Amino acid sequence: MELTAGADGRILAGQSEGIGRLVINNPERRNALSLDMWQAAGGAVDALARDDAVRVLVVSGAGGRAFASGADISKFAEERTGPEAVAHYGAVSGHLYEALATCPKPTIAQISGYCIGGGLALALCCDMRFCDEGARFGVPAARLGIGYSPDAQKRLFDLVGPGFGAEIMFTGRQVDAGEAARMGLVNRVLPTQELEPVVADYAAAIAENAPLSLATAKATKLAIAAGSFDAGRQALQDMVDRCYASRDHAEGKAAFAEKRKPTFTGR
Repeated sequence: MELTAGADGRILAGQSEGIGRLVINNPERRNALSLDMWQAAGGAVDALARDDAVRVLVVSGAGGRAFASGADISKFAEERTGPEAVAHYGAVSGHLYEALATCPKPTIAQISGYCIGGGLALALCCDMRFCDEGARFGVPAARLGIGYSPDAQKRLFDLVGPGFGAEIMFTGRQVDAGEAARMGLVNRVLPTQELEPVVADYAAAIAENAPLSLATAKATKLAIAAGSFDAGRQALQDMVDRCYASRDHAEGKAAFAEKRKPTFTGR
């Protein structure tokens, strides 16, 4: 897969065979994100979300030592000094979170090593989180005297519950992969050598499925998370009806009868 570089090569993005990729490529700093990286990543997610060829998006970190260790603290004096700078930084990083959280395609966080602070907030925006046995998770905001985004806290509490969420936020400690799995923070914990191929298999399986069906499932998930399920029920039912009226539904039935793999086009 050929990836397009942004933020001087520290953000990589592209797609192939229905699988979109966003790679945080700053391994010498454990994939910490600077302002220009947040901005480039947000633009990349926007583009991948609009691309009809993309059926699933995988987010990962380069180097194997970290998914993302959050905001680059060495840049705080330059990028986050004063109310205006803090607000601008929050708007730029918030755009990436929102773009990923509301992406109409299924999303997978492939987590190797450290997933800390803003990195964990990024992973929480994905539909699924797969990690290796060496993964570490935490929110050190209380140890740095900074506030953690209310939206990120809500996603954390919604996922692991108020008890575990409070433990993570109040202590600032890191939890290992096994504890993260017990909390419900991740879907699966895998041996390091199996993480990438397993995620690739999942992504390929999703990419082979009917785009209209995937869009309906994702829209329903988003509506439930936003508390708008009842208000949006008719729109969701319209998406279901569109699935049944689609060429892909006819293709799925024919493929089942003929004992072959279906070829879906999203129509």
